[in-house]
Amino acid sequence: MKRLRIEHQTGFSYQGDVSASYNEARMLPGSTDSQFVLNASLDIEPSTSVNQYVDYFGTRVAAFDVLSPHASLTITARSLVEVRPRPIEHVEYSWADLERDAPGSIETVEQLSQTGRTRPHAEVADLARRIAAEHDHPGRAAHAIAVAIGDAVEYMHGITGVHSTASDAWEARKGVCQDIAHITLGALREVGIPARYVSGYLHPRPNADVGVAVTGESHAWVEWFAGEWQGFDPTNNIEIGDRHVLVGRGRDYGDVPPLRGVYAGPFKSHLHVKVTITREA
Repeated sequence: MKRLRIEHQTGFSYQGDVSASYNEARMLPGSTDSQFVLNASLDIEPSTSVNQYVDYFGTRVAAFDVLSPHASLTITARSLVEVRPRPIEHVEYSWADLERDAPGSIETVEQLSQTGRTRPHAEVADLARRIAAEHDHPGRAAHAIAVAIGDAVEYMHGITGVHSTASDAWEARKGVCQDIAHITLGALREVGIPARYVSGYLHPRPNADVGVAVTGESHAWVEWFAGEWQGFDPTNNIEIGDRHVLVGRGRDYGDVPPLRGVYAGPFKSHLHVKVTITREA
């Protein structure tokens, strides 16, 4: 188990004063069966009131408006979280069990349909079907599919953008964690395995020294259902460990962006992001 301190600062700068902005932040982790939030806070500049709630998919959301003229907006999320590893455990569960159970629960049926971001390239669909045919157990098939996608796609910044689709990234065989998660989701859903997008943070150093702050970034991985929910990080081809801090879940990135908003004004905006992660214990 590790104790991780995370500071995530993000926001917008404008070319002049905007008259108002309306925003949602999904930047604070919640406690689960594998992580415990010791403290979490959100600072907003310019200062304003915040309405906090849990969204449809169980993610903590801070909604706020800034109704006075401002040339910049900065949100700083600070959290201290104890995290334990979540190794994959394949329970006895068949394709027939999955076909029976998946359509009967809102939690799983919501994660069966493709979205515009996850719809798989024909090659990915074929790959997923071939691998699924080799396994009697949907959980083991899901694991093999996720590993195959991780092996096939190279992690690289600058090739894709925030609006890129799984098909775009597959054609390039390059992308960031968001793209690799979307490709994996599309492949899993193609063969009838419910799968959801997970957003959070990953400490970049497996053997990090205590007390040393390092530059991090938001991260994304996947979870699938085969009797119970299991997680996997296809970008790094590793199981979910004590370096992963979960923030939100959804059908794709569009359900869990760290910051989303609109503003009133004629000016262009520039997004800035800085994440610092420190192992405390």
